[in-house]
Amino acid sequence: MPLTPFTKQQLLPQEEKLEVSRQRSDLFIGVPKETSYQERRICLTPDAVNSLTAHGHRVMIEAGAGESSSYSDKEYSDAGAEITLDTKKVFSCPVILKVEPPTEKEIEMMKQQTLLISAIQLKTQKKEYFEALAAKKITAMAFEFIKDEDGSYPAVKLLSEIAGTASVLIAAELMINQKIGKGLLLGNITGVPPTEVVIIGAGTVAEFAARTAIGLGANVKVFDNSITKLRRLQNNLNQRIFTSTIQEKSLLKALMRCDVAIGAMRGKNRTPIIVSETMVEHMKNGAVIIDVCIDTGGCFETSEITTHEKPTFIKNEVVHYCVPNIPSRYSKTASMSLSNIISPFLLQMAENGGLESSIRCNTGFKNGIYFYHGLLTNRLIADWFSLSYRDINLIIF
Repeated sequence: MPLTPFTKQQLLPQEEKLEVSRQRSDLFIGVPKETSYQERRICLTPDAVNSLTAHGHRVMIEAGAGESSSYSDKEYSDAGAEITLDTKKVFSCPVILKVEPPTEKEIEMMKQQTLLISAIQLKTQKKEYFEALAAKKITAMAFEFIKDEDGSYPAVKLLSEIAGTASVLIAAELMINQKIGKGLLLGNITGVPPTEVVIIGAGTVAEFAARTAIGLGANVKVFDNSITKLRRLQNNLNQRIFTSTIQEKSLLKALMRCDVAIGAMRGKNRTPIIVSETMVEHMKNGAVIIDVCIDTGGCFETSEITTHEKPTFIKNEVVHYCVPNIPSRYSKTASMSLSNIISPFLLQMAENGGLESSIRCNTGFKNGIYFYHGLLTNRLIADWFSLSYRDINLIIF
């Protein structure tokens, strides 16, 4: 009986199989004009376009795509982009860059096997969107799913930083507004009691909201049920502030005294309602509520979705600001942030020899893919919409 499970042939020395060196590939990127309501951002700044064209890639931008982010067609043209009025021509490019996910009409304009890079906004999607992607055998990547080397989600983090900082600045504007505000300055002036700010949640939005409010001199109180998150927040702020777990009695006490309340909670599927209508009734007249997490339901019971054109409403004598897409208000800053994530990724993808090689080399990119040549590869989406899915690790290895 042989002592080995291998045949004589298998025990002989085998030739070594080396990876074939990757060839650099040139990209042809299309950037269409955003058609979604209130979307003012663009994925690439003129500087990013300049960097891509300098590396030999082609970028086609629809005329007027950057206007709402204060970038003119001339700036893009000078950076080396091709400007066109033909929307179909832009959507026929092999790589499509969008901020908002495309509509079904826009997917129809795309060619088979296109690479789509955009947000996905799962909470607003319908099953038909995924069926349309499958029909065109599109490979789709979502900003929200792209991971960094440290395991964090850079796009989500950057937009959360903008939303957190903006929430305090918006509250400061509303407090002095002639029609609805009380004429209060958000901050700390000698001899005047400092403004009280309550933040519900202790993630990135909360951290940047707290940082901005503290910088202005306000008294900040943060509530969250995770002690780990509260500790991390204090360490990141590098100072001790009032932190508490969410207990109705202490939260109500803080809300009764505060001038600004910011909702920055994240739930798995829907943000839990933390502040009831009764608690809002006990708040000061003219106090301001900024519900940053309204896009996932909001953590104030009195919250209702508003728009950038009509951002506020008053309920129980409290001013509510519940706009779902806060970063779009700061379109140029948000565009720069997105561009800083996307342009290095595109350059790296080209250096790696295209998408297939990039997915093999980089687990962060692989995590961003939710559709691969018409196959759904994301478990979360599959469960959410009751669709069948394939594990991308079994397709690409």
